[in-house]
Amino acid sequence: MGAPPQLAYIGLGSNLESPIEQVREAFNELAMLPLSRLVAASSLYASRPVGPQDQPDFINAVAALETRLSPLALLDQLQALEQLHRRRRQHHWGPRTLDLDLLLYANEHINSPRLRVPHPQMTARAFVLLPLTEIAPSLDLFQQPLSTWLEQVENQGLERLSNATI
Repeated sequence: MGAPPQLAYIGLGSNLESPIEQVREAFNELAMLPLSRLVAASSLYASRPVGPQDQPDFINAVAALETRLSPLALLDQLQALEQLHRRRRQHHWGPRTLDLDLLLYANEHINSPRLRVPHPQMTARAFVLLPLTEIAPSLDLFQQPLSTWLEQVENQGLERLSNATI
């Protein structure tokens, strides 16, 4: 039978080549990952870039997956999807066609050269916390409710896009 499914949360972002379509396509592709099932998809949100400001605004969202993939196998699948979308890693926090971040994987804490879970910057980013709160409002991070973290980042200029869910 294998391992029971684990709940994982994935952050999605794009600011190049029709970002809304990039993120919507990525939701569909996440739903087709092996040994996984898409269980929730947030609305899409527009946000200013983190880091260099000389790039287009981002479209962000969060997905919840039930998966039997290990954290590193899931990371491999996410990176393969990024490559499918022609992701180029030219400079840190630069523009991208698709960014898929493994935010949370069950209750695991992972600190390896390839993967850090929970995602190290997620509690400081409204573009992660707001869509995550939308699909998992009762989730706690580091023994605090999401709402507590969200209050600390609420002035980051996030805009929920109407009719933007898949």
